[in-house]
Amino acid sequence: FSARDIMESVASLARLLASTSHGGFPVVCRPKPDHAEVFQGMIKRLELCMLLENEHIFGPEVNNESLSSSHPLPYKKIRVEKLPNLSCLTTLLNHYTTDPWYQQLFINLPYINKSAMSVQAHCSLQRTYIVFRTPGLCHLTVVDSQNQVVGVITRKDLMPFSLEERLRLQLEPQ
Repeated sequence: FSARDIMESVASLARLLASTSHGGFPVVCRPKPDHAEVFQGMIKRLELCMLLENEHIFGPEVNNESLSSSHPLPYKKIRVEKLPNLSCLTTLLNHYTTDPWYQQLFINLPYINKSAMSVQAHCSLQRTYIVFRTPGLCHLTVVDSQNQVVGVITRKDLMPFSLEERLRLQLEPQ
């Protein structure tokens, strides 16, 4: 893998955060140009927000390579329990999504949790529940046999009422 595989444009990250309320995101990369994207790990919403609040780490893409002069933030600076100022972040995300300049700027994402757990799509619901609940996960990525992301399971998905509704819909005759 190259550093390019863990970069994302500022504008696309801002759009993602502004358009969803997800707490974590699977990170994928393409091992070779002609290969499909595969699951690499997870990154939390709070970590992405903290990165976006530090414009000095943004940089241009250089010859399809990474940010050559970028110095990543220390992990302790992006590891927070809650956002310091949500209204400022909302304004910032809006600015990043509307200004075309931020399409050309990138953020290096070396902060992904590469040890994030995943389950195969055909894994039983009982086993998936155990894998999710035992370590107290917030997100569990679901992958296919080629390690391509097919979905994410959250706590809400495993709530009894949610499970009952989904199973009922599966069992109803079409």
